[in-house]
This record gives sequence, C-alpha cells and structure tokens, in this order.
Amino acid sequence: MAGPDIITMGCRLNIAESEAIRGMASGQDDLIVVNSCAVTAEAVRQTRQAIRRARRERPDARILVTGCAAQTEPQTFAAMAEVDGVIGNLEKMEAATYSSVRVERNIVRVSDIMAVRDTAPHMASAFADHARAFLEVQNGCDHRCTFCIIPYGRGNSRSVPAGAVVEKAKQLVDAGYREIVLTGVDVTSYGPDLPGSPSLGLLIERILKGVPDLPRLRLSSIDSVEIDNRLLDLIAHEPRMMPHLHLSLQAGDDLILKRMKRRHARADAIRIVETVKAARPDISIGADIIAGFPTEDEAMFENSLRLIDECVIVHGHIFPFSPRTGTPAARMPQVDRATIKARAARLRDACATRREAWLRSLIGTTQSVLVERSGLSGHAENFAPVRFTEGQAPSSIVRATITGLENGSLIAQEAA
Repeated sequence: MAGPDIITMGCRLNIAESEAIRGMASGQDDLIVVNSCAVTAEAVRQTRQAIRRARRERPDARILVTGCAAQTEPQTFAAMAEVDGVIGNLEKMEAATYSSVRVERNIVRVSDIMAVRDTAPHMASAFADHARAFLEVQNGCDHRCTFCIIPYGRGNSRSVPAGAVVEKAKQLVDAGYREIVLTGVDVTSYGPDLPGSPSLGLLIERILKGVPDLPRLRLSSIDSVEIDNRLLDLIAHEPRMMPHLHLSLQAGDDLILKRMKRRHARADAIRIVETVKAARPDISIGADIIAGFPTEDEAMFENSLRLIDECVIVHGHIFPFSPRTGTPAARMPQVDRATIKARAARLRDACATRREAWLRSLIGTTQSVLVERSGLSGHAENFAPVRFTEGQAPSSIVRATITGLENGSLIAQEAA
C-alpha cells in the first residue's frame, strides 16, 4: 500500500520515529511529513528549505511539519504558505493524528511536551533501507545544558519498560534484523522513572538474555558521565555489544564545559576512553564537539582540538555553535561567526586525519561486516564503512578481508 513521503532531519531518534509515522499514515500517498530538527539554527533553516523544496516538487500534496523545531517554534512553520499543518512531538506518535489531517487544513496541534510522562513502545521501529534497526528505549532529557533547546522539544526523560523493549527486539530479529541500535535523547539516563529504577546496563542484560538470536547490539550517542560499572563491563567484555562508542563530549576545555553546564570534566572524558580501550583495544570512539561556544578563546579551542587525539576520535560530529533563542548560551558573549566557522573546519580536518589513519590501520585485517540491503556495502563491528568487491547476501554477517581504502570506505572481499 502506498504511503506518505517522509523527510527526516536530524538524529537517529527522528529516523526511528519516522518509520513509525510511515506505518501510522500508511495509504496516505498525498501526504508529506517533514520530521524537523531543532538542534541548531542551521537545522531549522534546512527544515524550512526542505519544506519549500517539497512544495515545489509536489504542489498538490499536503505538507505536515512535526519534530523538535515544530514543537519549539510552531508559529514559524504555521506561518509558511507551503505548510498545511503543524503537530508536536507527542501528537506525531498518535495514529489518530494522521486520520484527522485527512480532512483538516491549517491545523496547529502542539501540546505541552513537559507534561508527557510515558514513552510508548510502538515508537521503537526499524530503519527501512538498512539491515540494522533503531529501537527507542528512552525519550526526553532532565538536564539543562546551556546551549541546548532539545529538552523543550522532547520533554523530560522517560523510559520504555524493559519488557516492551525486549518484545520489540524479538519482533525485529524475527523480521530479519541482525543488529539493533538502542536510541534515545539521553539513553544513559534510562530507568529512574520506572519501577525499581533499572539501569541501561540492566536493560541490555535483559535484551541479550531475552533475545538470544540477536547477534549485534549497538548504542547510539551516550553521556560518558552516566556510564556505570555494569554498563562499562558490558561495553568492555560482552562480544554481542559492538565495539563502538559515540560520546556526547561537546568540548575539551574545563571552563567551557562548566559554562555549558556539562557534568563531566576534560579528564573524565579521557579516563573513560582509556578505560574502555584498555579492556577492549578494538573499540572505536565517536564524539560530538561544538566549535565556538560563547567565550571560547584560542587556548580553550586548542583544548578541544587536542581532545580528538587524546580520545582517539574517529567518528567526529562537529557542530558550529549557533545560539538558540531561549537558552542561556544565547545570552553569553558570542564568538564571531568567521572564527566559529574556521574552528569548526579545523576540528573537522583533525577528525578526518585521525579517521583516515584509523581506517588505513584496518587494511589487512579481517572484519565481521553486517551487509546492508544493497548487498554491496555494510559496517564492521567498529562501525567502519565497508564496500565489497562482489555482492553479498543482504542482511548477512560476513567475515571479510580488508584489502584497501577508497573514498572513505574500506574495500573488502569475503574471507576464504
């Protein structure tokens, strides 16, 4: 059955939720849903740009805007001539929404996200074109980093009950997925709102025990300060946990971290990386880093730049700082835009250099690769991108010999 076109901006959580929306709005082939992102001003600008492009390409379609930008500034999108409706992050996960928008026009339905207390397990979903699935286990955030608007788009932290997570994981494995990525806004804060206050580590243990046929489990971005001993032991020693951590570091200077209202110091980030690498040397590290946070001087920036080597960051996500109205950082003394742009470029260059050296170090090794639906590419356990010289069975896990590096991807052939 035909369904809506969905334009997804931003994070993996949005990707998972877009797949749930696809199911709830099935049959509505005249509908375009734009699932927006609010993490930066640039993300909001790109969302508006995507809406205008969608209207040009499909002038007769109905365009519905949702996601974090729609939640935090609904009137911005309601005022766009291209938009037929704006719905909030709560409403986008209710099937009834997509029935009502068939007959209503120019709706704005955005409720108080801070009043939401539950995260429904149906929000957990699969990534349509990939061999891995994204399973939402948590939503919202109780922390208030000074640069971040996302809590106002997602609400307070809330967790999916473990039984529902395990059941959904079983369904995904039965549907043929060989890898599950646990996602959320602040995944490592999982559990305190549930009976007995289970931790993320305990949830992972329940998934691994309850879904024995799941070969690969991966974590999306996590907060290093929330990694407890149970989770650390699983990351370090559990073979079904993929050797890949993406850490929400944001900066490498202690004063900037304090002004960001982060809960870790520079030394804490370095220590956690050293600990996991000592226990599991093949683990790869990713990180989010912001360039040009207010008051950042050159010495502070250099501390962030050095962090790329000190934490061996090979999957770097670099964000030029952009002030978000309503956040404390927007009221702090700003770094000029040219300097921010230049610093972001230097961080990206440093990440690219570190990444290429890491990828080249894998030439000649044998990697376990999950083959994507195309049969021509996949990802190793450490999340290195791999392209095959010959087609492989989609969704299979292949032992592959790495023979080279080309355009940022490892080149591989199936091991003899």
